[in-house]
Amino acid sequence: MPLLHLWQEHFGFISDEGVRWIASKLGLEPINILELITFYPMFRQKPAGKTHIRVCRTLSCAMAGSYRLMENLCAATGIERRSQGDGMHNPISVSADGNYSLEFVECLASCGTAPVCMIGEELYQNVLPEFAANILSNPQSAIRNPQLRPPHPLEHRLIFKNIGREDWTTDIDCYLRNGGYEQLKQALAMSRAEIVDKVKNSGLRGRGGAGFPCGVKWSFIKPDEKKPVYLICNADESEPGTFKDRYIIHEDPHQLLEGILISCFVLNARTAYIYIRGEFPEGAKILERAIEEAREHNFLGRNILGSGFDAEVYIQRGAGAYICGEETGLIESLEGKRGYPRIKPPYFPAVLGLYMCPTIVNNVETLCHVKHIIAMGGANYARLGRPNNTGTRIVCVSGDVQRPGYFEIEVGAVTMGQLIHEMAGGLKPGRRLKAVIPGGSSAKVLRADELFKLKQKQLDGSMIEREMPIDEIPMDFDSLAAAGSMAGSGGVIVLDDSRDMVWTLNNINEFYAHESCGQCTPCREGSLWMQKITDRMLLGGGVTEDPKTLKSIGDNIAGRTICAFGEACAWPTQSFVEKFPEEFAKRAVKPVSPPLPPEYTPEELIREESIPTVPMAHDPGWEKAGAAGTI
Repeated sequence: MPLLHLWQEHFGFISDEGVRWIASKLGLEPINILELITFYPMFRQKPAGKTHIRVCRTLSCAMAGSYRLMENLCAATGIERRSQGDGMHNPISVSADGNYSLEFVECLASCGTAPVCMIGEELYQNVLPEFAANILSNPQSAIRNPQLRPPHPLEHRLIFKNIGREDWTTDIDCYLRNGGYEQLKQALAMSRAEIVDKVKNSGLRGRGGAGFPCGVKWSFIKPDEKKPVYLICNADESEPGTFKDRYIIHEDPHQLLEGILISCFVLNARTAYIYIRGEFPEGAKILERAIEEAREHNFLGRNILGSGFDAEVYIQRGAGAYICGEETGLIESLEGKRGYPRIKPPYFPAVLGLYMCPTIVNNVETLCHVKHIIAMGGANYARLGRPNNTGTRIVCVSGDVQRPGYFEIEVGAVTMGQLIHEMAGGLKPGRRLKAVIPGGSSAKVLRADELFKLKQKQLDGSMIEREMPIDEIPMDFDSLAAAGSMAGSGGVIVLDDSRDMVWTLNNINEFYAHESCGQCTPCREGSLWMQKITDRMLLGGGVTEDPKTLKSIGDNIAGRTICAFGEACAWPTQSFVEKFPEEFAKRAVKPVSPPLPPEYTPEELIREESIPTVPMAHDPGWEKAGAAGTI
């Protein structure tokens, strides 16, 4: 992967000659290199324009006008984009003079400043579609770094305490002046078992999406492990609606590095990798500088601070594949392969992980919390938040609110209503709340006008069931799960009453159809099938069976794939169709075509309709091409 990035950065694309050269240098066959280039969307086999522009098309940016932005960029550059029918990985569109090229890409992890695009390796935020031409003539006209706001009174900042400070810089001297690396020094004087107990007592749950207890995961590593142990920091922030890790990496890299080094000591891991999104080139450079600064101060490398403990941290860039956020897919990618998730069991990373050695994979935010647990103590940390939902977490709000952005809150201390109406400034003038996706695009949607039954623990330990509106739901793992969704990665996408739910689901379906790794048949075929149906419904070709078919497809994906991507792509469809049946029924008005008479043969159909036909694996019969071009 690093060599592929290096070749493309130098030559602009990876040619057949490049494939052969790289293969020979690595002692591999050309097909081993080609399979990576065709799997990872960031690698390309044809040259782009001198200025390459990537426009985000996922939900928050689409709601903010990214499709109009793309249209205006095409007009300004004289580019005629190819249609969606060219396949999931649409080819890059290049201007006739070769000066510009354009492509739609999936989430760029800056949803709070939508719409966004990348010009070369620079991220441009809050790009108004009407100013598209200005960006080409004067890139500085784009708002690159929006004004950072002070913490809201309802926030409790630990991880983000330095974000937005006027006197804050990312260099190690500034970090040391503010107490940096003191917790690493404390940890090196403690026993490993003592630190694991602190993390267990803190109740820290993973902040990457699954919410698994961090201390329990760490305890899977045997104290007397003979094989090398690896730690991987998952910085592949790709879930639409989520943009917290970007700010940690860009604004406070040493906090992350200190959390990683403490974790390495606890796990006796001598090597750690930060797997960072390929779309974070500046973030990768910032982390590389932080690593070198830490090494100069003996916080990294051999005999750290005279403790006798050695640890090295390496940066590895991904290349645009969302599936590499799944821990075993990430491990496969780190080993230089396609990001195909592994079957669990037997491939639990803590047992058989990187290079078949014990491996712990933690999210960026999770590793940062480790530093604060050492500083506060596990019991004090656990007093923040609620039982089983301890500490703070960063939630990212985007969509139809007046002040989108990130907020660090005590888990469960803020309700959905407080988050949307107070912290994020409420809905746009004249609009009403219609729905909320509370944990990134893979979370099930919650309808604003329904009541939710949640069990709550009382002071005497008893449980009572309460019925509450969406505004009263506490923002914690258990409450959101009880409401029928999940806290996920903390990406809260707000939808007002102007939004078409079929259009919204179609945008989400396109993301998951594009990002399926293709290893499992239900996911590979089902995700694309769901997108085609919602495409057809938007184009006016919806048939009465479509809502039922959508739900059936989702039901047959969830629980039938190697990794949780199956659920991630199925849950939105299942929930949108269930929660908004009236909108899907309105788009599904055409009667289902009757089956062909039994006397028709495929040859007669071809002669009569002049339409190529193919047999369907799931259907012994034949059907005419429908409104969406499906067979």
